[in-house]
Amino acid sequence: MTNCFHCGDDCLDGIIEYKEKSFCCSGCKTVFEIFENNDLSYYYELQSNPGISPKISESKYDFLDNEEIAEKLLEFNEENLKVVSFFIPSIHCSSCIWILENLDKLKKGIRSSQVDFPKKKVRISFSATNLSLKDLVVLLARIGYEPYISLENYDDKKAKVDRNLIYKLGVAGFAFGNIMFLSFPEYFEVNEFWLDQFKYFFRWLMFSFSLPVVFYSASDYFISAFKGLRSKILNIDVPIALGIIVLFLRSTAEITLNTGTGFFDSLSGLIFFLLLGKFFQQKTYAFLSFERDYKSYFPIAVTKIKTENGITSEEQVQVYKIKKGDRVILRNEELIPMDAILIKGEARIDYSFVTGEAEAVRKTSGEKLYAGGRQQGGIIEVEALKEVQQSYLTELWSDEVFQKDKAALFKTLTNQISKRFTLGVISVAVIAAVFWMFYESSVAWNVFTAVLIIACPCAIALAAPFTLGNLLRIFGKNKLYLKEASIIEQMAKIDTVVFDKTGTITTNNQHTICYNGLELTDEERQMLGGSLMASNHPLSRALYNILDKNDIKIPEVFQEHAGKGIESSHQGNFLKIGSANFVGKENVVQTIEKTSVHISANEQYKGCFTFHNSYRDKIEKVFSELSQNKELIILSGDNEGEKDKLKQLLPQDTAMYFNQKPKDKLEFIRKLQEKGKKVMMVGDGLNDAGALAQSDVGIVISENTNVFSPACDGILDASVFSKIGAFFRISAKGVSIIRWSFFFSLFYNLIGLGFAVTGNLMPVVAAILMPLSSISIVLFTSFCTYMLGRRLKN
Repeated sequence: MTNCFHCGDDCLDGIIEYKEKSFCCSGCKTVFEIFENNDLSYYYELQSNPGISPKISESKYDFLDNEEIAEKLLEFNEENLKVVSFFIPSIHCSSCIWILENLDKLKKGIRSSQVDFPKKKVRISFSATNLSLKDLVVLLARIGYEPYISLENYDDKKAKVDRNLIYKLGVAGFAFGNIMFLSFPEYFEVNEFWLDQFKYFFRWLMFSFSLPVVFYSASDYFISAFKGLRSKILNIDVPIALGIIVLFLRSTAEITLNTGTGFFDSLSGLIFFLLLGKFFQQKTYAFLSFERDYKSYFPIAVTKIKTENGITSEEQVQVYKIKKGDRVILRNEELIPMDAILIKGEARIDYSFVTGEAEAVRKTSGEKLYAGGRQQGGIIEVEALKEVQQSYLTELWSDEVFQKDKAALFKTLTNQISKRFTLGVISVAVIAAVFWMFYESSVAWNVFTAVLIIACPCAIALAAPFTLGNLLRIFGKNKLYLKEASIIEQMAKIDTVVFDKTGTITTNNQHTICYNGLELTDEERQMLGGSLMASNHPLSRALYNILDKNDIKIPEVFQEHAGKGIESSHQGNFLKIGSANFVGKENVVQTIEKTSVHISANEQYKGCFTFHNSYRDKIEKVFSELSQNKELIILSGDNEGEKDKLKQLLPQDTAMYFNQKPKDKLEFIRKLQEKGKKVMMVGDGLNDAGALAQSDVGIVISENTNVFSPACDGILDASVFSKIGAFFRISAKGVSIIRWSFFFSLFYNLIGLGFAVTGNLMPVVAAILMPLSSISIVLFTSFCTYMLGRRLKN
């Protein structure tokens, strides 16, 4: 029987021959032609027959021509650009990912596509001029990746819970308990008539219990190992899968040949504890994913317009409290947290977080603004169309559009050890088998299989998920919110910490501000208030807080130059706010002992506001702790006005660099990395985005701010700034816990290998050692991380 070259189905309805290849239908032949004509035939080299039969009717998607229905499916629909996410059930391998991320080569109008493999989702941005939503869906269906579209529950944003792991864990636990119960007479060699009579029945009963455990509960390990080997990678699942297979085959052979009771108890126990570790990890990440929803843990705020008794005022509220119909003020560089209608002001919205397109879109009053856009320019007033969908902003934070793949550059301890461990186990098994082949050939096979059984790295596979999962949760409870667990390992390797000054080591809430210069006119004061209101720089916010907010004038034109200052105009009057050079006062001495904000109106220099900065509590203690084993650097965009004061607060060998523009900061970090340094950048997220993204670990200090910084790896609440040193210490100790877990695992393996290579591995030994190693690792990591959490809390 002939199989279709594209989908692998049997050609039952007739064979279509094309270019010496057979196809089951015209659809498969058409897809092959599409791939071939677009230089995508490599698809078939990644995996034989990876698609599914594309027998579709285009008319079934006619409902997508309905604009109202299409609008519900689209995540983003602005001018000529649309973004949509589809659930693709048939995504299952690397070739699926490859073809779906190369859709732009198949159809003009597709700009980009990203696959989320675990969720089987693809996110596609496309041009409405060249492609309709229906055309896109038909294309996906024709190449074998028909999306699942259901509008019935579209408004229910709750993600479907995948209970496969729970079912597999339940099956493994049920089988493990029963097999252990049936194995007790064998352990203690009880000589009892009825037990002896039913011994063989019990053994086959254990065999039957093991079947769903091996072929259902452990299936993910086989799939992962197969994919790793196919990609020429020896991942940690390879020796696990090998151990499971050997354990099952040898146990089956023993009861079939009546030479022993087998290792079914160890087999089911091994899989049960591995799945228990995976379940714990999944629950931890699910919990943290809920914590990363800003409504749950982070006081990210917006400025809500509040009206009481006819008096209008501003109120800082947590973003999740915004309801439909509320009026919100958005300043320069602030993220739009919900879909809204523009009420007042001229909006220039940067949707690069959503679409990857950096060009700002101009909007006028009455037009719709989408969540995820960032205002660039002056202040605007918007009305919320719906409540904030925080999970959507969380996805934006993790989007590939604006982050480099640091995870790919960093090898975790588990990845580093897995290849060596696998090669080591196989080498020991082969060497031991060869030795026994010459010494006593009848024992060689038993020794070979025994080594593979007892050296299964289940404890190694459990150590990192349990340890890092616990620490991630503990950090979150102590107000350091990290994107993922691997960042903890990266923090443990940091040897250089770079701090921004303003808004990072200084607090925005406590400033003494004095004005020196010509008196400002009423018009200038009103323009100054409106310009500062539109800015999110820490000095702008601090100065705005002390000004009279009555009759402020919102500038008609507003532009903020990062690291320099603000330009604004209103009814023909021009204002500049910022550094002395920026406002045109060239002869001001830059080394004055205070941080200053200078003002010029209509090209006339007016004067400056001088700030007496207030530094964060316990800053001397924090820097003293960090300086013991890390190089400390201050990298500031401000002048050297407070250099002498900083010298008194900081350790003597702390390097300080001032007047650094955002690009200068990024290049500075890069040069440190070129010297082999592992760098953490700690900033306020405003002018430090490039440096945060470039650093090995980027942490934003947040003080109830509404400036959203997806370039960072974590967000530290300003109230726990003094705990930075403790977070570093606990990260290092967390990695030490993993290493000690590996050591204990190796200890158990060496004991087991001693029994295995000498040909003395009895089922009872395997039954004790294998679960014991897993249980001890779980208890050890849980206890140690619990103690670390208590220490951090105190």
